[in-house]
Amino acid sequence: MSLKRVRTPCVGICSTTFGDTVCRGCRRFLHEVVNWNAYNEAQKAIVWHRLDNFMGLVVSNYVQIVDAQLLQQQLEYQNLRYQAELSPTGWVPELLKAAGEQQLDWAAFGLAPSHEAETLSPKALYERICAELHALSQAHYDRAHARPVREVAAELLQERPTTESDSDGIAHGA
Repeated sequence: MSLKRVRTPCVGICSTTFGDTVCRGCRRFLHEVVNWNAYNEAQKAIVWHRLDNFMGLVVSNYVQIVDAQLLQQQLEYQNLRYQAELSPTGWVPELLKAAGEQQLDWAAFGLAPSHEAETLSPKALYERICAELHALSQAHYDRAHARPVREVAAELLQERPTTESDSDGIAHGA
């Protein structure tokens, strides 16, 4: 029995090496980038699932997939990279990136843009989608993994020994 290995979401633009907690390239969290090779296939699939869900949420605000098969055929014909682990909405940003400032024939790719998307160049839409994806991923990371400052401050305040205030009205530890 042959098992298909789960590929990495890495796109070769890793911002975690510069201190980001969420990669601006693949949108994995720092600990996922660092530990990817140690993850089992099920753990990797969970990460891909989250990335695909987030991509779907953001892209579907701007573009609807009318014909996924046509989109896939056109991406292959144009020799554009797409990650098969993602649903068709996840393939749209690569198309937008490749189109740049050129006009895009949406119907030829099996897509229907929103009114707002039609007013933007593919490059501008790509940049907007990337920014929204990063913000969504960062918010998810902060909520699920980062300790809010209020919690840390409250813990620190609880750990300090009780002291009397001196004449300046500020409590000082022993």
